[in-house]
Amino acid sequence: MKPSTNRMLNRIKCIYMFIRNNGTVTTQELVEEFGITPRTIQRDLNVLAYNDLVISPSRGKWTTTQKKVKMSS
Repeated sequence: MKPSTNRMLNRIKCIYMFIRNNGTVTTQELVEEFGITPRTIQRDLNVLAYNDLVISPSRGKWTTTQKKVKMSS
């Protein structure tokens, strides 16, 4: 796997864990927490949403779904 792909997957995993641990978070909170652009955060959230791991109950807010996830290191 390319290093850039590995970095992206690790970042997405960290974003998912952050949302899961904090309940509902805003896109801006994610931008501040991870120090990356809003566009990058949005792309990562789109990956998580496509896989039914997060939902947006209202514009700019995100929370995890009830889908079971097996985490690996």
